[in-house]
Amino acid sequence: MALSSSQIRYLRSLAHDLSPVILLGNKGASDAVVKELGLALSQHELVKVKLSGGDKEEREAQIDTLTSGTEAETIHKIGHVVVLFRRNVDEPKIALPR
Repeated sequence: MALSSSQIRYLRSLAHDLSPVILLGNKGASDAVVKELGLALSQHELVKVKLSGGDKEEREAQIDTLTSGTEAETIHKIGHVVVLFRRNVDEPKIALPR
């Protein structure tokens, strides 16, 4: 599902007050973390993730692992924090603008 720019802006505004739900440790984005993130996305739809330390390329690799493993979309990333969104098809919780 491709999001429009107005939908992305709306989701960014919702994510502003969120606390990170997933905190990555030294091992980075492991299979267990991807599974846990999938459960969090199913429940919340919009999730903030705090990435582990490292350089920019390492953080980009972690984001790619998380998004490909959960089929989520990157809404916003700044520093060591990324916001991911995946629509819950059965019970949508966030009403997106057109």
